[in-house]
Amino acid sequence: MTEDDIYRTSTQYRLWSFTPETLASLRTTTNAAAADGVRDALRSLNLGVNDGGSAGKDVTSAKSEVDCLTIEEEQKIVSYYCVCTLDFVDFCDYPTNVKATAVQYLKRFYLTNSPMTYHPKEIMPTAVYLAMKAEDNFHYVKSFAEKLPNITTEDILAPEFLLTQGLRFTFDVRHPFHGLEGGFMELLAFTNGKGHAGPWIKKSPKELQEEMMGLGPAPSSSGKTATVKELVIRIEDAHGKAKKILKTSALLTDAYFLYTPSQIWLSTLLLVDEPLARFYLDTKMPATVEMKPKLVTVLQNCAGMLRSSAIAQPDKEEKKELKRIDKKLAQCRNPQKTDLVEMNKAQKRDPDHNGGSGLDEKVAKRRKLEREQSMKETEDLFGPVIPTQKG
Repeated sequence: MTEDDIYRTSTQYRLWSFTPETLASLRTTTNAAAADGVRDALRSLNLGVNDGGSAGKDVTSAKSEVDCLTIEEEQKIVSYYCVCTLDFVDFCDYPTNVKATAVQYLKRFYLTNSPMTYHPKEIMPTAVYLAMKAEDNFHYVKSFAEKLPNITTEDILAPEFLLTQGLRFTFDVRHPFHGLEGGFMELLAFTNGKGHAGPWIKKSPKELQEEMMGLGPAPSSSGKTATVKELVIRIEDAHGKAKKILKTSALLTDAYFLYTPSQIWLSTLLLVDEPLARFYLDTKMPATVEMKPKLVTVLQNCAGMLRSSAIAQPDKEEKKELKRIDKKLAQCRNPQKTDLVEMNKAQKRDPDHNGGSGLDEKVAKRRKLEREQSMKETEDLFGPVIPTQKG
């Protein structure tokens, strides 16, 4: 079984990998459903307050006057809170994998949920707390809540089950960091004349070292690398820049939804030092391989996406736009979903009541089918349960 085969069995590939078209379609569907939910909630409130002909007039008014967020506005507000997640995790000095997982939890949740239904400000702390547990960096919820102003333990725990539902009960996130470290260890081995290429590349370690010495200049250099020491410095410089991109742009864009972890880290290398990236690819597959040009095109497209989000912090104009969106969001939030703490309490009091969990019959059936499909796939991989003999 190859690494590709192993990755294809992961939930990240099966549930959270998309084409650009399917990703856009999913967001369109989520936005439309949330907008309808807001209008229906307002209609319910109007029906509860008014009666007779007055109610019908208010319903029509509510449906026509409410100005819901567009898909682009939803993306901007979610992206902003992803940046806030990065800042908060850095402030708390939590590990990089916690930061990266928390951001992906937030992005995954808002593929099928809208800020109009659940505000990212309320989901973000729970995403970080859940990521800490998933990445084996557990802290007591009380000590975690103390790091956030005006946040109680209830505020953190109340949306936790809601978030896990949005994540489809899958907590594993495959990051490109380990691939990056392994790739640069290989490059350093090639530099020192100790690296070995793939089985289809008939070159000795010494030949590979000499080829590296003749590489074109790095973007930050004016000439070719002359010595082994200079080559090591070049690799370390590329490593630092690539890692920075993985900690920012790779997390804030849709890269995790559209590309594999190995494609992401190779794209960062292509972005910071293209000659080095092309040399590395040459050590893995010969030029005659039909797939190689396609792979390079994929990496270039991914690098273009990462380049488009080079700066994490919003500028003055972006902050102004975010304030406008936030004011608009305050006017088009679903009034039935604003108090997550009370919703959680209601669910505990009456677990079978749909209003407490926000689940309807269709959603419950879909998730039941997903669980059954997941169990079937597990049986396909490991075989059915062995029956116990009686007697």
